Amino acid sequence: MSNAQDWQDTLHDLRRRRQHAQAMGGQEKLAKHHATGKLDARARIDHLLDADSFQEFGTLVGGEIAADGIVAGAGRVGGTPVMVGAEDFTTLAGTIGAGGNAKRYRLAELALRNKIPLIMLLEGAGFRPRGEHAGRSPTDLIAQARCSGKVPTVAAVLGPSAGHGALVAPVCDFTIMSSQGSIFTAGPPVVKEATGEDVSKEDLGGPEVSLRSGVIHNHADTDEAVLDDIRRYLSYFPSSAWSYPPARLHDDAAAVRPTPELLDIVSRDNRRSYDMRRVIDAVFDDADWLEIQPTFGPAIICALAHLGGHPVAVVANQPTRLAGSIDSDAADKAAHFITVADSFHLPIVFLADNPGMLPGSQSERNGVLRSGARMFVAQTTATTLKLHLTLRKAFGFGSMVMSLVGFDNPGGHLRLPRRHHGRDERGCAQPRVTRRRRHRRDPRTDGTGGVLPDGRDPRVRRVDRTGGDPQRAAAGPATRDLQPSAGRRTGGAHRHHTVARYAVTTGSNSSGVAPCMITASAP
Repeated sequence: MSNAQDWQDTLHDLRRRRQHAQAMGGQEKLAKHHATGKLDARARIDHLLDADSFQEFGTLVGGEIAADGIVAGAGRVGGTPVMVGAEDFTTLAGTIGAGGNAKRYRLAELALRNKIPLIMLLEGAGFRPRGEHAGRSPTDLIAQARCSGKVPTVAAVLGPSAGHGALVAPVCDFTIMSSQGSIFTAGPPVVKEATGEDVSKEDLGGPEVSLRSGVIHNHADTDEAVLDDIRRYLSYFPSSAWSYPPARLHDDAAAVRPTPELLDIVSRDNRRSYDMRRVIDAVFDDADWLEIQPTFGPAIICALAHLGGHPVAVVANQPTRLAGSIDSDAADKAAHFITVADSFHLPIVFLADNPGMLPGSQSERNGVLRSGARMFVAQTTATTLKLHLTLRKAFGFGSMVMSLVGFDNPGGHLRLPRRHHGRDERGCAQPRVTRRRRHRRDPRTDGTGGVLPDGRDPRVRRVDRTGGDPQRAAAGPATRDLQPSAGRRTGGAHRHHTVARYAVTTGSNSSGVAPCMITASAP
C-alpha cells in the first residue's frame, strides 16, 4: 500500500467535516431562515467582502456543532484587509460555546495585531447553556475593547441579538441594524420570568427602540442594504490609527468652486430656519455623504463626506430642530462621533448655527450639562485638523462645543457676514438701551495701561453718550470705546432698527470685560 492510499481515509474525513461545517444548521433550517428574507451567515460574508477574498479560520472548531456557531476569517472590503465574524443563527441559535468564544477573541486579536478593521455580524442568543464549566478563558470583549481607537470596529445586528453577543454592538465605533434586527440584554422569555412583563422582541429592542435609545446608529431595510452601508462607512476610514484616510482621485467635484447657492439657503433673519443638509450638499464634493445616527439627537447632524477629495467628518447644527439648540442626545452623539473621527485622523468641519445649549427643566433632567461637557472635552482634546464655520450665530457654551475656541489648536475659524456670537442673544428682540456701569476708564487706553494709537482703535464701534447736549460734550469725552460681543441683527417686525450688543473693554477684571451691556437702536 502506497503512502497516498494511507492518507485517503484521513482526507475523506477532513472533507466530510468541512462539508458539515459549511452546511451550517442543515438544509431545513437554512430554508426556514431564507424564507424570512434574510441571508445566512456565509452569504452575508460573501456579500460584504470583495469577491473570492474570504479566508476562513477555525472551520472545524466545534466538532458536530458546525463551526461552533460562528463563521470567522479574513477578507477584503474595497481592497482593504479586514477581519470578519458572522454568528450563524441556524446552528443552535448562534449561541457562543467555548470554541466560538476563542474564535471571537482571536478575531479581535488579529485585527489589532495586523492593524485592520473588525466587523461583527450579529444574530445570536448569547452564551450557550451547558452543564460543565469551560475553565478560565478570555472574553472577546476584552480584545475588542483594546481595538477601540486603534482600528475601526463595526457591528451589524441582522436578527435577534441577546446576552453577551449583544454587548459587542455598543462597544463598536459604528452599529447598524436591519428591519428584522433586535438587541437586548435578555430576550422576552427571560424578561417574562424575571419581571412578569410580556413583550415582543420588536418592542423590547427592535429598530424603533434601539435607534431612539442611541444603542444602534443607523438602519437599513434588508441584510444586503446593511452590508452595503458597512462597505460605504469603511470607505471613509484608514485601516487603522497608524495610517491616514484614503483620498479620492481628483475630479471636478473636488475642485475649488464658489457656492452662491448658500445665499438662497441661509436666511439673514435668525428667526427663519433652513435645512443644514442643503448646506452640506452645497459645501462638500457631492451629495452622496453618509449621515450617522440621523434619528438620534437630530439637533446636530454628524456625517462623513469628502472635501477636495479627502474624507472629512462633519458636525453641524440643524436649525430646523430646536432652532439649532444642542440637547443632551445631540451632544452625546457628537461626542462619540468626534472621538472616532479624531482617532482615525479625519479632519472635522464644524458648521455652527445655534443659540446655545437647550435650556429648561426637562433638558436639565436629561443631563444636558453632562452631555455638553462630554462633547466639549471630545472636541477640545481632538488633535486632528479642525475647521469652524459660523453661518449665522453661535452663543455661549453652544459655540465652545462647536470648536469656536481660539486656544484648542483650531485649524481655522471662518464666518459668513453678519454672524452673531457671544453669550446670549435673548433680550435683544426689543430695541432699548440699558447700562450698568461699575468702572470708568480713560478712553485713550486699552484697559491695561497701554495707550491706543490716536487714543482709539479704529476697529471698534463708538456710541455717542452726550445725547447731543453741548454742555455734556464740553465737559468730557463724548464717546466710549466699545467692542462688539455679537454682530448686528435685523429683520422681522423690527427691520427699521439695527440691534447690536457691546461689551465695554476695561481693566476691571482678568477677562477685560466689565458687566456692562448696551443695546443700541438706529433707524
